[in-house]
Amino acid sequence: MPSEPMNLLILMSDEHTRRMTGCYGHPQIQTPNLDRLAARGVRFDNAYVNNPICVPSRANFITGRYTHDTGHWDNAHPYTGEKVEGFGHRLTEAGHQMTTIGKLHYRYLDDPNGLPDSRIAMNVYEGRGDYFGSMRWNKLTTHGGRELGPGPGESHYSRFDRAVTAESVKWLNEESADHDEPWCLWVSVGCPHPPFVAPEDFYALYPEDSVDMPINWREEDWPDHPYWNEVRPWRGPGGQVDEKKIRKFVSAYYGLVSFMDDNVGQVLDALEASGQAGNTRIIYTTDHGEMLGGNGLWGKMCMYEDSAAIPYIMAGPDLPEGAVVDANISWVDMFPTVLDCVGVPLAESDADLPGTSLWPIARGESNPTRIAFSEYHATRSTCGNFMVKDDRYKFVYYAGNYPPQLFDLQEDPTELNDLGRDPTHAETRARLEAELRKVCDPEEVNARAFADQRALIAGYGGEEAILAEGPKIGATPTPKEFYEDGEVF
Repeated sequence: MPSEPMNLLILMSDEHTRRMTGCYGHPQIQTPNLDRLAARGVRFDNAYVNNPICVPSRANFITGRYTHDTGHWDNAHPYTGEKVEGFGHRLTEAGHQMTTIGKLHYRYLDDPNGLPDSRIAMNVYEGRGDYFGSMRWNKLTTHGGRELGPGPGESHYSRFDRAVTAESVKWLNEESADHDEPWCLWVSVGCPHPPFVAPEDFYALYPEDSVDMPINWREEDWPDHPYWNEVRPWRGPGGQVDEKKIRKFVSAYYGLVSFMDDNVGQVLDALEASGQAGNTRIIYTTDHGEMLGGNGLWGKMCMYEDSAAIPYIMAGPDLPEGAVVDANISWVDMFPTVLDCVGVPLAESDADLPGTSLWPIARGESNPTRIAFSEYHATRSTCGNFMVKDDRYKFVYYAGNYPPQLFDLQEDPTELNDLGRDPTHAETRARLEAELRKVCDPEEVNARAFADQRALIAGYGGEEAILAEGPKIGATPTPKEFYEDGEVF
């Protein structure tokens, strides 16, 4: 049954690892506002992104479609709204207010993306993004372990997030009551994405000698898998980072998570003060996680839980309090979930969307058994990575000459024991590979992704022109007004 139409407040962060949240059981990290939201709502314990890197993931979010369906392969293939419509189109066409504040990571503001009211917007660099990441067949394009901090202080990201929060509070206080139809406000902050520079009061919450260390952070414990043995040196500093520096990274990251949580709390308080909380549902989520040195990896870009698994919390006046949902969900569910919340029906062209509205699941009216699917075709990958997860196992397939990986997440939630080459689990691998091939043909998708990326690079003048120009960005730049003297734009 359709949900009763209500307003929708979407709170999105960037690069927040699920297990590094208080309500998900982390013993040290402080996220009181997210914990408060989960206590008054529903926590999803098996939520995944459909592509663990920023631009493709955010295209999945707004279109409700998988990457292999839309061709948003990497951070140089941003969403524009020209070929595939998103939920913003449906809402604005139906007369509902759709406002975004903060990071979008699409192409240009004047694209037909269905988001006519976008404030303090942050999109891809110069409308084209990271074309170095598209040249994933050329290992000369590595960023070479660029410095990401770590330490206490302010950065263009923290200043950007403060401005996004202030504008969101203002919108809720001054504009939220002015609409006859249910509205959708999407608040999107940049933290805890690098640079790993956390405001001092939040960094101080986590003394460096007290933080826990990443999973399998020592080189001798790194997984011995042919794909990772080849790709890992291309993905980071190229070797073991010393323990002291890892601790600084962890302290900074934890500080950024708590800083993000504080901003979320300010927006939630403003919703209460606005008088709209009784007619507003809330979603908190993030576009992917952060490996933070786990398994010798930094950033996202893989199918390990710390990269592809995400926190996902829903709350509202018609939802149970303190509930936990075990069903697999993913970001392709966002499109129907948003429309269902505000009372807009799906269009005929949406009939083949792979997702479903999550409100009935959150209310306990439905508990579907289905797989979660994710794929990766972006920077520093020698071939496409594909993941399917059922209620117990995660299967990772590499569309190249590499063995698969398999993890029993029920018995091994931190993925220490790879069963991908264990003969006693051959039947499970075959079953999950069959599930994968129901979603797509991984070899065909892999070939198409490389072809599109080579065409994109050719359009920029070829590899030689791009290599001569050199890398342009590290973390995606915020608008220039958030930089101070001495910071590199």
